[in-house]
Amino acid sequence: MARKATSGYAYEPDYAVPPGATLQETIRALGMTQKELAVRTGLTPKTVTGMINGKEPISHRTAVALQRVTGVPAQLWNNLETNYRARLARLDDAARLQEAVAWLTESSIPVQELIKRGVIKRTTDRIERVRAVLRFFGVGDPQAWERLWLSPDAAFRKSPRFKAQPGPTATWLRLGELHAQEIECASYEAGNFKAALARIRTLTTCDPHKFQPEMIKLCAGAGVALVFVPEIKGCPTSGAAWWLTPEKALIELSLRYKQDDHFWFSFFHEAGHILYDRKKEVFIDDGAADDDRERRANMFAARFLIPREWEEALPTLRTRGAIVRFASRLGITPGIVVGRLQKDGVLPWRTNLNSLKRPLRWAHR
Repeated sequence: MARKATSGYAYEPDYAVPPGATLQETIRALGMTQKELAVRTGLTPKTVTGMINGKEPISHRTAVALQRVTGVPAQLWNNLETNYRARLARLDDAARLQEAVAWLTESSIPVQELIKRGVIKRTTDRIERVRAVLRFFGVGDPQAWERLWLSPDAAFRKSPRFKAQPGPTATWLRLGELHAQEIECASYEAGNFKAALARIRTLTTCDPHKFQPEMIKLCAGAGVALVFVPEIKGCPTSGAAWWLTPEKALIELSLRYKQDDHFWFSFFHEAGHILYDRKKEVFIDDGAADDDRERRANMFAARFLIPREWEEALPTLRTRGAIVRFASRLGITPGIVVGRLQKDGVLPWRTNLNSLKRPLRWAHR
C-alpha cells in the first residue's frame, strides 16, 4: 500500500516499476517475442528475461541496441533504468530508516525545537522526519551520527554537559556549525584576533543591537566565525569554541545571558580557548573549573577585561560611585566590575549594586 503524501513532500509510491515492464509492452506492440529480441540485440535469452523482470540492469550499450531494434531512443531506456535503481535504493533506505524511528526518540534530539525554528519541515511521516534530522546533521544514518557524536574519542564528549544531554547539545552545536559556515572569514591569525578582541572590549558599554554585528565583523576579519544561537532546552550552556578548519575557528554563544557581566566573561572565555588551546578539541562552557584549560580560559577572560595591574584596586571598590569611576577609567561597563567583585568574594551575590549590571535584550531569541 502506498504511503500518503505529506504536506511539503511529493507523493512517492512504495513500489518500483522496472524498465523491463516498458520493454515488455514495447516488444508486444511490435509482435516480437523475448527470444526474437535476444537474437536481434545479440543478448542471451537469460539476459533479456532478467531485464524484463528487473533483475538485470539495462546498460548504456544495451540501450543503444534496444534503440536500433525497437526504435525507442536509448536515452529513454537509460532514464528508466536510472530512475528504477534510484527508486529501489529509496525503498531500501526507507526500510532501514523504519528501524531508526526508535533511535530518533531515544537520542533525545529535540525535533520539535528544530521544527519550531524552521530548520526542518513539520511532517507526520516518521521516516521522513528521520531523514530530515539526518540531513540536518549531515550524516547518512543513525550509526554515522553515533560515530560522529557519541564515540568515546569524539571531542564533543569531553564535556560533562554533553555526556548528560548529548541530543540537545549536539543539536545546538550543529546549529552553530551551520550558521558559521555561512560567515566568510579571513584566515586565522592570532595577532589579528587579539587586536579584534581589544576593539571588542570597547563595545562592552553598548547595547546588543550595536555590539552584535560589530563583534561578528571584527571576529570574521581575524578568522573567527562568531555566531549567536539561542539555547535549547537540555543544553543550558553559555558558549562553545572549536575549529571548523585549521584556518577558521568558531565561537558559539547562546542568548541565555540576562546581564552584561555574564555575557562578556563568556565571550572572552571562549576567545581564550581559541587563542591558547589545541585546534582538535571542542570546548563547551558547562561551568566546570577543574580543568587546567578551563582555568586558563577563565584567567584570560578575567585579566583581559580587568588587567592584572588594576587588580589591586578591586578590594577597595565598595560603593556605586567607586565602581562606576573604576569602570570608566578601564573603558568597560560597570556590570563587569560588579561581576568580578562578586566572583572574588568582595561583594555578595545579593547586593543593590547588581543594578549596575545592564540587562541584555536580544533581538534573535
